[in-house]
Amino acid sequence: MTGKPTIFIDGEAGTTGLKISDMLQARQDIDLIQLPHKERKSRISRKNAINAADIVILCLPDEAAKDAVSLVENSATTIIDASSAHRTNSNWSYGFTEYDKSQRDEIKSSKRISNPGCYAIGAVSIIHPLISSGLFDGSETFYIHGLSGYSGGGKNLISQFERTPKEGSVTLSGYDYSLNLNHKHVPEIKLWSGIKKDPTFLPTVGPYKQGMLVHVPLPLSQIGKKVTASDIRQIYSEHYENEKFVKVIESNYAEADDSLNPQALNGSNQLHLHLLYNQEKQQFIVVAQLDNLGKGASGQCVQTVNSLIGVDEDTGLT
Repeated sequence: MTGKPTIFIDGEAGTTGLKISDMLQARQDIDLIQLPHKERKSRISRKNAINAADIVILCLPDEAAKDAVSLVENSATTIIDASSAHRTNSNWSYGFTEYDKSQRDEIKSSKRISNPGCYAIGAVSIIHPLISSGLFDGSETFYIHGLSGYSGGGKNLISQFERTPKEGSVTLSGYDYSLNLNHKHVPEIKLWSGIKKDPTFLPTVGPYKQGMLVHVPLPLSQIGKKVTASDIRQIYSEHYENEKFVKVIESNYAEADDSLNPQALNGSNQLHLHLLYNQEKQQFIVVAQLDNLGKGASGQCVQTVNSLIGVDEDTGLT
């Protein structure tokens, strides 16, 4: 890249696209290519913008994202895809910067980067260090529960929750979904966690706009050895040592009124890992806390942009 890097957001009007646009518009170190409203769905206009940009961020449904990639003719253009279309594609790099110590170099050298899913980045951040450390060999069965604000469902779900209810009607409340246990993040979680079997995953939408908790009980009974909370903490502390955005929270939550707020990290690119445990019972649950629109979507995209253009990763994210 020479001069200011140029960035085009294809799908800028969507929930994730709007967040990314808001974060990038205020910056002086990049040029943002923006199409007039009437041209945003024009294939020709989009194709021209895609091939004029140094970095293109796709904030589109899966099929539209695949089609957008087919429009790339400029070999210098780097694609960051925020959809789930390429997250298990071996030709694409996984855009979780803190995944392991070599991931930054891989992302910087790649022209095709798939941004992680919100539930997936929480689950992978928990399970992958446990597999890579050797505590688990990947043959264990993992159970995952996720709680997200309704913004994770995009504009349609936001409108369902925020519309004014008719007199006498019941306001939409939270609910479990993906009841067939076949959520689209499952293949991504399995691949990037390094486990050999599909995890059993049930997500829940909460009656609030944004913020997320991802809960993973650790299957220690399947490995037949005693583990201490200190052992688990050490694995995470070493894996995420010196990371700006991933924090291991040192607390044993001993008080009866302790609580974890899914909205506590809203507006940030932070991901916090909380270890809950009963040492005597050998029961351990790790909870990832994040903003589903931050580290779970737009914030991670901007962090990747920063890495690609060679500025501090927290530029525009603090």
